[in-house]
Amino acid sequence: MFSFITSTLLPVLLLLLLGWLFFRIKLVDENFVETGSKLVFKVALPALLFLSISQADFSHAANLPLIGVGMAGTLIMTALLVIAARQTVRPYQSRGVVVQGGFRANMGIIGLAYCANTYGQDGLAAASVYLGCITILFNILSVMVLNFYQPGKRSVMEQVKGITRNPLIISIVIALPFSYFSWHLPEVVTRTGEYFAQLTLPLALLCTGASLQFRSFSADWYNITLSTISKCVLYPALMVGLAYAAGFTGMSLGIVLLLSIAPTAAASYVMVRSMGGDHRLAASIIAVSTLFSLPVTAVAFGTLSAWHLV
Repeated sequence: MFSFITSTLLPVLLLLLLGWLFFRIKLVDENFVETGSKLVFKVALPALLFLSISQADFSHAANLPLIGVGMAGTLIMTALLVIAARQTVRPYQSRGVVVQGGFRANMGIIGLAYCANTYGQDGLAAASVYLGCITILFNILSVMVLNFYQPGKRSVMEQVKGITRNPLIISIVIALPFSYFSWHLPEVVTRTGEYFAQLTLPLALLCTGASLQFRSFSADWYNITLSTISKCVLYPALMVGLAYAAGFTGMSLGIVLLLSIAPTAAASYVMVRSMGGDHRLAASIIAVSTLFSLPVTAVAFGTLSAWHLV
């Protein structure tokens, strides 16, 4: 457990804190965060996913039963959150924000960093295909729940069409044939792509840390708590339970845990704001879940390691 904390969690935490600190002392500003985030999302992260998948053994990278477990668990968790929000979340407009915050994990940045630090290149490749498929589901479900509680803001089809143009999804789809047929890329392409890939996680974590917003939580304490507990405890517990019941152990089970236990995705804030929702609540959920997820991740991974399951 100590090795996992020092080699996986602490580097992630330090980069998040440095991003937060750099923003507060004005070493970086909102323009840097916005530009850096775009560079990560449109270039660096797609390059990392493409190289990870294209150079991996297809049988290890594309684990369809594991992806099926991930989709089933996500749908179940979303349904439970919708029921809980209907009964307990006020005001009405906050329900979609709470539901999305309770299942939408930051797999592409923090979850991927966990997997890369823990399992190396093989883990990175397997995690990349899994997160690509689950990310599509995340986006569809987020659009549905936010539209339901924010009627008339943006059409569902408009949002779904945007998913098909997502650079992460495109890079994964293009990479799969390279993995399946064992095609080799020219050395110059591979080396250039590796430079971009190496840029991804440090820049992404710095931008994520810089964008964390801590506000007064007195008015929304229940909504923030429900979303955070769901995201950092209930969702990963459900996912790990389903994966173990399906016969997965070792690296596969570890990947499910590390991706699902990642805090609420920063993209949830962007989507809530674009659809006219309570973006301040969304920002608070991201901030609190980011801090809460780190000790929970250490305990959860340490427990599964002690039981020799990961």
